[in-house]
Amino acid sequence: MADAVLFLGWKCAVPGREQQAMDLFQKVMEYYAKSQSEGKIESSEPVLLRSHGGDLNGFILIKGDTEKLSKFAQEDTFNEHCIEAAYCLDGFGVIPGAFGEKLSRNFSIWSKQFGK
Repeated sequence: MADAVLFLGWKCAVPGREQQAMDLFQKVMEYYAKSQSEGKIESSEPVLLRSHGGDLNGFILIKGDTEKLSKFAQEDTFNEHCIEAAYCLDGFGVIPGAFGEKLSRNFSIWSKQFGK
């Protein structure tokens, strides 16, 4: 059962590399669909945000089981895509996270720090 996420976020395409960014987006979405059908990830959800003056204008949320998602993030193809994304997208980054049962466990651990 999915309890972990990879959050891939970016600000905007680097000027002059917009087409490369569009091509990469298509390529990674196909890769994530294939990875989902192979059971490596549970889902992937791309989101484009409206202009708001901030540094985050889009992201992809990939959900999966902690162990499977960790293994997925070490695959050569995933890393190649991240390297290319860092080249053609300003402010690109990958952040691991938790949700569901794992989120509850993390909050429980966190609350112990405050004596609750």
